Amino acid sequence: MRFFSDNAAPVHPAVFAALEQANTLDTAYDGDGWSRQLDQRFSDLFEAKVRALWVPTGTSANCLALAALCPPHGAVVCHHDAHIQNDEGGAPGFYTHGAKLLLGKGDGAKLTPASIAAVLDPIRNDVHQVQAHAISITNATEYGCVYTPNEVAAIGHLARERRLGLHMDGARFANAVAHLGCTPADLTWRAGVDALSFGFVKNGGMSAEALIFFRPDLAPELFDATLYRRKRAGLLLSKGRYLAAQIHALLDHDLWLDNARASNAGARMLAEAAGDRLVYPVEANEVFLRVTAAEAEKLRAKGFDFYDWGVGEARLVTSWDHQPDAIRPLAEAIAAL
Repeated sequence: MRFFSDNAAPVHPAVFAALEQANTLDTAYDGDGWSRQLDQRFSDLFEAKVRALWVPTGTSANCLALAALCPPHGAVVCHHDAHIQNDEGGAPGFYTHGAKLLLGKGDGAKLTPASIAAVLDPIRNDVHQVQAHAISITNATEYGCVYTPNEVAAIGHLARERRLGLHMDGARFANAVAHLGCTPADLTWRAGVDALSFGFVKNGGMSAEALIFFRPDLAPELFDATLYRRKRAGLLLSKGRYLAAQIHALLDHDLWLDNARASNAGARMLAEAAGDRLVYPVEANEVFLRVTAAEAEKLRAKGFDFYDWGVGEARLVTSWDHQPDAIRPLAEAIAAL
């Protein structure tokens, strides 16, 4: 009956099993066998050499990436509805030691090359103005919309032209890949992405996210400096094998994709019931509905839990563990409004 956030979903049993297997003596911090295997594990997944490290939260993954791509005197272009702008408590500025966020526009919380250029073009090459050093996009976005590989590549091309780094907030990266049916490589480094925050907590994990750096041979300093930033920020957990083990468990047998497909399918059930109440197309596991306050209260009176999202809107989020029998009553209630 609870559809307010996939952050609240249970931990997948495979993750608990992996934690039990990791509950043995090994090297501290990130010197254990599970952590040392992450580079190769993600290199295999992305079909290219990458560097990977675990962090405990999505905020830390995003902000460590931005700190690597943008100096304290610089700026990052992001959407005005981006998580790094509205939901991370000023953490980007904290981790980057003062870098500024420059806000762009776009439907469904998606940026385009044109909307990014509209932010960049007025900036003079002048010491009195903050210069952009990076772009950050979210896939899937805060409104559950998905960037295609071609859309990412268009932004990646602009980033290269302007000599900017490109970061992808992939808190729901699994949902985007599951929706598109593309390879992780096509949606990231082949499209020009330099760093990816790869979300696992929303998708069956407990307390582990991954930060992936592409092009390690061309820009090794991005990863190397991040190791120091992670420690300085208090994020180098002494028993890191328990984070790495979670990630391995979700990568095993493509469980991360199976979980995302399940949550996406649940959202589609709700979308079919919603009809013309949909605010945005449902492309991941978030559904945004047009509802009056009275209609929202009617749904809550039947026991359904969800976020109000602006005036006259509600957000419903499905999770990897939502079974059709649990979703169907809400779908029927929405259709009956």
